[in-house]
Amino acid sequence: MTEPTTRTLETTGATLRYDVRPGTGADPRPLLLIGSPMDATGFTSLASRFTDRTVVTYDPRGVGRSETAADTPLEIRPEDHADDLARLIEDLAAGPVDVFASSGGAVNALALVARRPEFVHTLVAHEPPVAGLVPDGAEALAACADVHATYQRDGWGAGMAKFIALTGHQGPVPADWAGLPVPPPETFGLPAEDDGRRDDPLLGRNMRGCTSYVPDTEALKAAAGTTRIVVAAGEESRQELAARAAAALADRLGTPIAVFPSHHGGFLGGEFGQHGAPEEFAKALRTVLEG
Repeated sequence: MTEPTTRTLETTGATLRYDVRPGTGADPRPLLLIGSPMDATGFTSLASRFTDRTVVTYDPRGVGRSETAADTPLEIRPEDHADDLARLIEDLAAGPVDVFASSGGAVNALALVARRPEFVHTLVAHEPPVAGLVPDGAEALAACADVHATYQRDGWGAGMAKFIALTGHQGPVPADWAGLPVPPPETFGLPAEDDGRRDDPLLGRNMRGCTSYVPDTEALKAAAGTTRIVVAAGEESRQELAARAAAALADRLGTPIAVFPSHHGGFLGGEFGQHGAPEEFAKALRTVLEG
């Protein structure tokens, strides 16, 4: 795989760093792979299966090599990420791009397309955790708020234990979810001690803004003449909150949901110690992009 070239981009309140891997094929349209708060390293396996395309990955503001200004708010909104993505695509100067967006990255990409559809040719939004769209939206949002509150009160290990329990929960979220027992952090190999920090990119900075974001479905429908939107979910995660939110969004847009191999992180090939089915996932993504 071609070694990436890293570029630096100044945006409002942030300094972003992104990587460009030139492709060997004839397709001039870049393929942008984005997550949130996951950084560019999470797409190493997926990018390696698109060597014929120019592949762009980046570290969202406040994550990895990207930074936020000292005077910017701690919590980050999808609209902030959308503005960053617009600037990044402008900086590429390559016309509209194809986007594969995962999890919080899919939420941010939806915010981008709703505001600037001319920047995106095809968006594949994989399991955006827009919790308010599911039938049990009030309960799901309360559970997300409880994860954030647990982190603020008890620290990273306790917050992550609740996050893992919520994201792996099958089916509707019960109204009393916050009071249900959760395995202690040690069960997941997490520290029980509170290190005193409250700036974790997931639990502290993006959790509430991401899950409470309500996609502008009317704007997304209106963008159809410019941007093709494909909402996707993993075949193994259909009863989990992010996949159920994806199905609810597809229903609101009046489009079928694309079922991808594996689970929420199906494109992972060992990054962060997690394994999906990256070869099969990449083939499914290529089919959707070519469709």
